[in-house]
Amino acid sequence: MSQVTTLTFFRYLNLKGKIWAFGTMQFANSPLSKVSGLQMYKLMGSGKEGFNPLPDWSVYALLQIWENEAFADAFFDSSPLIKRYLKKSDERWTVYMKNSMAKGEWSGKNPFLKSDSLEAANPFIAVITRATIKPGMLFRFWKYVPTSQKPLGKNTGLLFTKGIGEVPVLQMATFSIWRDKESLMNFAYSSKEHQKAIQKTRQLNWYKEELFSRFQPYRSIGTWMGENLLPHLTYE
Repeated sequence: MSQVTTLTFFRYLNLKGKIWAFGTMQFANSPLSKVSGLQMYKLMGSGKEGFNPLPDWSVYALLQIWENEAFADAFFDSSPLIKRYLKKSDERWTVYMKNSMAKGEWSGKNPFLKSDSLEAANPFIAVITRATIKPGMLFRFWKYVPTSQKPLGKNTGLLFTKGIGEVPVLQMATFSIWRDKESLMNFAYSSKEHQKAIQKTRQLNWYKEELFSRFQPYRSIGTWMGENLLPHLTYE
């Protein structure tokens, strides 16, 4: 059985829940460090819509990389920590994914291993991009972000996207799910704004560390904003 990555989003609607969620960014580290089969995890907050650097206090994310699916299932089925998350949050959505490509580093290493069990009949693609921005480049980077992301709203093949990160403003990541490879390639290579962003990245060298990775999402649990975003991949 090969490595599996899960990304879980939690949404909190009331102040009490939001305060609890903020606290888990620190207090969940101890129980997570003891979870069997968990190779790496990242507790992350999120940004407001449109990749705004200001925090969205209602949404938090938990990224986990597992030795295999069985360890992931055991955590989501019986972990006291996940049960607390589910009790405190108003909505939860978990995506199981197999890595298809990753380049770069996250916290000094590339944690993702390419899966040996990708399914040819599954067209969906998930993308995680993550970077640590050089402090001297923060203003120029965030000033250009709205322009570079503008074409996303025009792409009908984009099923979901959200800005997430470990440290507000300084460490950012984006997660997106696409209907198929064609939709992703259309954004990556047909968007003038995106191409210009790539050029600026090379010219200005505004990242201290960066990673780009693609996945095949193959299982979806829960809903987001009341919607089942991947109904073809949903089963309990």
